[in-house]
Parts: sequence; structure tokens; C-alpha cells
Amino acid sequence: MEMETVPLFMSEKPLMYQQIAADVKLGKGVRIFGFTNLYGCEIGDESKIGTFVEIQKGARIGKRCKVSSHTFICEGVEIEDEVFIGHNVTFINDLFPRATNTDGSLQNDADWKCIATRVKRGASIGSSATLLCGVTIGERAIVGAGSVVTKDVPADTIVAGNPARIVRRVSPAGAGKTSGERAIV
Repeated sequence: MEMETVPLFMSEKPLMYQQIAADVKLGKGVRIFGFTNLYGCEIGDESKIGTFVEIQKGARIGKRCKVSSHTFICEGVEIEDEVFIGHNVTFINDLFPRATNTDGSLQNDADWKCIATRVKRGASIGSSATLLCGVTIGERAIVGAGSVVTKDVPADTIVAGNPARIVRRVSPAGAGKTSGERAIV
């Protein structure tokens, strides 16, 4: 994703209560609302980042994405183009988090391994979903609100529950439907 560092916000300059580090790479027409914390990440053209969102270093957001309020996107998360992320979605990048090592010393970056997560083009993640690390959400897949995703989700599939299970498949977008509509099969 080729991007330049251009400060494009809801206003001409960052709003009060926006913490956007100088190393954030923003595409053209990105809209960022207040009370955000972004550092070391990339956000593609025309994406929208809601209020109370944190996006950590190394995370990548594609073009024309919508990230709703109260969402946490950690290091190691790659979100492709045209993805919807609902309110209060949480991504996890460590399966066995600990504050200290066995000797009682505080852990640091060298004491854990970041495990990547990928959300493919056109997927939708419902509000309050939690995605464990190491999973891939397939193209145009839908994750139901409140779901806990522990395994890969195939393309054109709806999953829901804790743990998330396949509910049904949907036909790919554009299969005889109007824009934004998909047939449930």
C-alpha cells in the first residue's frame, strides 16, 4: 500500500483529544474523529476512523474502510480494503499474555511473539466481537455481533457465537443483487 504522510482530518488540523503520532501514514481523504490514539500504523484512502479508537504500530487499514467507535486494533493486524469494523471490536495479538516473567521481572517486547491477524477485502465484523490472533477472516465474510473468533472464517460465510461457528453462507456481492445486498444461501 503506497501512502504518504498527509495530515487529513475532520478539520484542517488535528482536533483536540486526537493523539496521532508523526509516524502514522494516512491515505487521501481519511477522516479521523476525536479521542483517537494512532501510532506507527497505516490507513488507506477514504477510510473513516471513529471516536475512541486505538490503532497500534504495525497495524494496516486498507482503503474505504470504516472503523467504528471504541475499537482496538493492535500490532499485527492487517485489514484489507472495504472492510467494516463495528463498535467495540477487539483484536488480540498474544495468546498467552503475562505481565511478568517467571522471575518476576516485567515483560518487554523481547518476551513475547506478536501473532498476525488478517481481515480480507469486504468483510464485516459486528459490534463487540473479539478476534483472537492468528486468524484470517475471508473476503466478504460476516462476523456476528458479540462473537469470539478463534478459527479462520471462510470467504462468503456468516459466523456467530462464542466460539464463533458457521451459521450460513452468503453469495458473493454482485451476484444479481443491488449494491450492498447479498443473498443468503
